[in-house]
Amino acid sequence: MKQYSAYIYRIAYSVLREAKEAEDASQEIFLQVYKSLPGYRYEGFKTWLTRIAVHKAIDLKRKRDRRKEEQWDPAKVLHIAPVHEDDTLQQLMDQERKARLRTRIRELPPGHRDIITAFYLEGKSYDDIAAEQSIAVKSVESRLYRARSWIREHWKEEEWR
Repeated sequence: MKQYSAYIYRIAYSVLREAKEAEDASQEIFLQVYKSLPGYRYEGFKTWLTRIAVHKAIDLKRKRDRRKEEQWDPAKVLHIAPVHEDDTLQQLMDQERKARLRTRIRELPPGHRDIITAFYLEGKSYDDIAAEQSIAVKSVESRLYRARSWIREHWKEEEWR
């Protein structure tokens, strides 16, 4: 421990980026090393030690990040949640925008119209579109790219933004 403690701390700190957590992680890493000693094959001790340290530090970072995600403040959620009236107004505006967009999409060339409608209005994935049209996923990507390029060239920016 004396020989490698600073080295292990640096590895833990490089992953976790917090001094206190790196100290705690160093202790847990040494515990893991002790538990793993029966599996050590007497080849490259520092490499073996480094691998354990990196993996343990990454596990601890994931655990820390999950804890942060689980901690939420109900007051913040209520603050973010829209008021019912605003929600209704937003829905009406979205419906109107979609209706105008559908009208404009009917003006697109047939190949572009199908791919844009499937992806943006029907919300289908590349895989779904590819399966429906019996084409490769890469073909869906390229057709969608060409359709977007056509729209950029032929529509005013405020019509498609």
